Amino acid sequence: MRKALVIGAAGQIGTELTYRLSEELGTDNVIASDISELYFEDQPNIRTVILDVLDFELLKSTILDNDISEVYHLAATLSANAEKNPGFSWHLNMQSLLNILNLAKEGHISKIFWPSSVAVFGTDTPKENTPQFTLMNPNTVYGISKSAGENWCNYYYEKYGVDVRSLRFPGLLGYKSDPGGGTTDYALWALKNSSNNLPYVSFLSRETTLPMMHMEDAIDGIIQLMNVPNSDIKIRTSYNISSVSFSPTELEKEIQKTIPAFKISYEPDFRQSIADSWPHSIDDSLARNDWNWNPKYNFESLVKNIIEGFKKKVLIVTR
Repeated sequence: MRKALVIGAAGQIGTELTYRLSEELGTDNVIASDISELYFEDQPNIRTVILDVLDFELLKSTILDNDISEVYHLAATLSANAEKNPGFSWHLNMQSLLNILNLAKEGHISKIFWPSSVAVFGTDTPKENTPQFTLMNPNTVYGISKSAGENWCNYYYEKYGVDVRSLRFPGLLGYKSDPGGGTTDYALWALKNSSNNLPYVSFLSRETTLPMMHMEDAIDGIIQLMNVPNSDIKIRTSYNISSVSFSPTELEKEIQKTIPAFKISYEPDFRQSIADSWPHSIDDSLARNDWNWNPKYNFESLVKNIIEGFKKKVLIVTR
């Protein structure tokens, strides 16, 4: 029987992944955890626990006491927020991963999912169709920690046979939770504001093109990767995956097809330099070849779906 522990379940990925795993494995076989109390309004029967992933003994006892077989480790300080507190962010992002890898090394976990990011790339990385294997020189704490984490994952696989799997995510866009402090968050705020007939002031410049993905595609990718036979996983650092790329100007024009009055103005801040170091588009051909990765949302359907989702969410809240 597969039993899953989601760490960082209150975040953008964690919220939707917990729902999906409950559908895939059954509610009784999923435990959602975070640093503080959490509640899943749509599925109140999901079991939740308070867990500090930096507390090794508490983490170990949670896994052993609940017969956990696989861990989805999502807890991290994201790109923009990490720059405000580099020391703690490095400690959280690195030590939490090592705690989980060591528990797997000891035989207490059979399978791990850990997300990486396009933040591993840097100013000297090719910007267009960034390849799987290329120069990485990240210039943020978040990117440095993700790059190091990828190498730790590969190390534990090569040295100890730990079955750890990872995806390099672009900016993730969904309507079920608010942004968590990332550099690509501008797009989600723009979509949310537009659904409420409000303008948006972007912290990135109008022509800043970045890779993005619908959250549903990201969750599909996680589930698919975790269901692939161990022998079919060829990359143990992290797989490139991609969907669409666009700039704030392009996003504004696409939103205006649904909400003609919507406008974006621009006041770039410190996040602009982070975005400037990231790729414009990603080559994910190896993920497509190794385990048939294929996103379902294009730019038009992504924008429409998220706007509709935010509108429904507002209606539900105000009733």
